[in-house]
Amino acid sequence: MTRASDLWPLRLSTFLCCALCAGVPLAHAEEAPKQNVTQQLPAGAAENGKASASDADKANATSGEADKAAPATPPGVTPQTGSAPVEAPKASAPPMGGDDNADALDEPAPDERTSRLLAPVDGASSANRISAKGANDAGKEKGLQAPSEGLTVLDRMGAPLPDLPSEKAYTGKVDEAYGAYQRGFYLTAMELALPRAQAGDAAAQTLVAQLFDQGLGVKRDRKEATFWYGEAAKGGDPAGMFKYALLLIEGRSVPRDRKKADEYMKKAADAGNPSAQFNYGQILVADTPGEKGLRAAIPYYEKAAEQGIADAQYALSQIYTNLEGLPPEKMKRAREWLLRAARAGYDTAQLDLGIWLVNGVAGEKDYEAGFNWLKRAADAGNVVAQNRLAYLYINALGTKSDPIEAGKWFVLSRRAGLNDDGLEDFYLGLTDEQQKAAIAAANKFRRH
Repeated sequence: MTRASDLWPLRLSTFLCCALCAGVPLAHAEEAPKQNVTQQLPAGAAENGKASASDADKANATSGEADKAAPATPPGVTPQTGSAPVEAPKASAPPMGGDDNADALDEPAPDERTSRLLAPVDGASSANRISAKGANDAGKEKGLQAPSEGLTVLDRMGAPLPDLPSEKAYTGKVDEAYGAYQRGFYLTAMELALPRAQAGDAAAQTLVAQLFDQGLGVKRDRKEATFWYGEAAKGGDPAGMFKYALLLIEGRSVPRDRKKADEYMKKAADAGNPSAQFNYGQILVADTPGEKGLRAAIPYYEKAAEQGIADAQYALSQIYTNLEGLPPEKMKRAREWLLRAARAGYDTAQLDLGIWLVNGVAGEKDYEAGFNWLKRAADAGNVVAQNRLAYLYINALGTKSDPIEAGKWFVLSRRAGLNDDGLEDFYLGLTDEQQKAAIAAANKFRRH
């Protein structure tokens, strides 16, 4: 009924960034700058695009020079030869449009610009180069492979399936009101829950509040919802305490009271509500920035992660690989938590997991699996993943070399506002036919 993301003021990246500012190196890949930026990652900054209009002869000359450049190395990805990574893109260029602006990518760069494909810049942003302390040794005892795709129906044909374990008879009390709610019978749920709520049943009070809050079976009424959430919180229902704590933080339908909100959030977390556990961990990090706050939050993040909260799983992957003095068994689980968050559809986790697999962070290198996770995040629209994927196509890491695909992902990330001089040099070295093919492929792209 609730998600950890219900508490927008307490988003994960906001407070992990607070910890960063206090000196704890929680390194992760940057998100690309864009409008309405999500709070999962801080947006990076970059230089403005430098391509300028020129005649065809100058473009062909620039193309010939770029063809001789050495293969690019993706920011945040350690090349097989051991060379230093190229500086990550730092600022945003004006977003590129669709077909009307496609010609902007065909223009050569000024002659005085040198290619950063051959000359990595010192001091590149550490957020794009994951180098967690001891991370390369963390996963040697338990290497994690690419996620299994499972068996198909054809694989199962002719193979006997194991017998299902017999179900134990349920002897507990059946909550008919909540059962009706789960089946979508909201009027029935209200009819069954309201008398119990009026009699002081805290769980029924939370259900009545939820029905009023979402307008399910009844007219939406925030005032009534707030009242019943408050009663449920006083009665000690974990879900009710969590929801009422959010209302106290927002201060819209009830006067803002941060102290009481923190009290209810902690009580809900200690009572086992996973969303409250994650958000109380966020409160601890916000109130005590730095290592002390992170260490205090770890137990709550761990409880929330075990119950499937992807934000908490991602937080643990970052904390385990960056805080010193943690037990070795925690560091060994860093990639496992990141993998679970990625499987839950968290695109930032998918991005970081792809980079970790390519770099060998917290486990062995796996270029193919790293490519697959970056491709998955890129297909979903993650701009930084699109940028990194272009480098993998250039260097044939986890996939075959494909200049047109590399150009396509560069075009997409550049249109979204992520400028990268290294990829621009590569693109300008393509033939006119390859550039047109890359633009055409980018124009056909649809997020999925």
